[in-house]
Amino acid sequence: MKDLIYLDNQATTPIDPAVLSAMLPYFREKFGNAASVHHAYGREGKEAVERSRRFLAESIRSQPRDIIFSSGATESINLAIKGVCNKYNSKGRHIITQQTEHKAVLDTCASIEKAGWSVTYLPVDSDGLVSPDSVLNAIGKDTVMVSIMHANNEIGTIQPLTDIGAICRKEKIFFMVDACQSFGKLDIDVDRMKIDLLAATAHKIYGPKGIGFLYARQKDPKVRLEMQMDGGGHERGFRSGTLPVPQIVGLGKAIELCLKTKDEESQRLKILRDLMLESIQEVHPDVILNGSLEQRLAHNLNLCFPGLEAESIIMKMKTIACSTGSACSSANLEPSHVIKAIGRDSEIAHSAIRFSLGRFTTKDEIHFAIQEINRTVSELKKRSRGY
Repeated sequence: MKDLIYLDNQATTPIDPAVLSAMLPYFREKFGNAASVHHAYGREGKEAVERSRRFLAESIRSQPRDIIFSSGATESINLAIKGVCNKYNSKGRHIITQQTEHKAVLDTCASIEKAGWSVTYLPVDSDGLVSPDSVLNAIGKDTVMVSIMHANNEIGTIQPLTDIGAICRKEKIFFMVDACQSFGKLDIDVDRMKIDLLAATAHKIYGPKGIGFLYARQKDPKVRLEMQMDGGGHERGFRSGTLPVPQIVGLGKAIELCLKTKDEESQRLKILRDLMLESIQEVHPDVILNGSLEQRLAHNLNLCFPGLEAESIIMKMKTIACSTGSACSSANLEPSHVIKAIGRDSEIAHSAIRFSLGRFTTKDEIHFAIQEINRTVSELKKRSRGY
């Protein structure tokens, strides 16, 4: 057994050895700049970039011309929201999102609010689901975009994107999706779901950090974006900067591997996740599951431990790597905005822990984790009661 069991795969994933192997030649002998197409080194880099672009396009049923490489999902989200708002501000100055979005979306929305835009933050139900009817009811004459994440990064709730996309297309409003947690794990069809913009990243799917992409529909309807970064006009003018060929190769290989085992892996992780939930609640029936059990990512488990502080549990469990919420907000001592949005009070919200399984999680590790969690919670309960 490892000294530390990693159950924080929604924060980041270890790079798959096959991904690393695919990347290494592009750090060494295949080092060319993909923009230097006048010689063989550059053309080799360009071919590798376009090969990965095709893999990504095929994975979401889009066209290669729709894929823009970026440094990660946060940059992609900024380019999508700010790029659309700046380009279409004569059409309207209102966008719609939901209260449980990742901070990358919420902070970007706060930024455009400072620029004079109006943002509607839709509530969610106790499972974390947003109602398509609430989206429709929030749309006004000046609405330009709706931004709804596919799957929540803390509680794993999967949103009804197809219904929301149909509403947006009928109302002629751009539909933006943060797919960081679902890309490579759930089926994504941008045409069927009527998605116009989609952001994702490599490091959530066993690829390298520092690379992601934005899908921006170029036909029916064509999405125009205002550049957010000046420079050499790379990526057809959408995103300037020398393309990091090794990382792009890694992203392409990562999604290729995910698609080969997606359904099988999802079922395996769901069995292990459900085993964790049942085994913990059997010993501690007061433990609360956050989010929907049915409309949920297979590898996500988010639990509240009433009467205890999540930080205390995690600090005492020295053999398990997990988190109290989003890795991007881990320094914030405030209770999770996601857990509060589904109706938990601040005290209960402070007891929430996210366990996220992954490709390299084994059954033996889960059995050990169950024992460690149950033991730790029991000890802390006894201490809190003064035993």
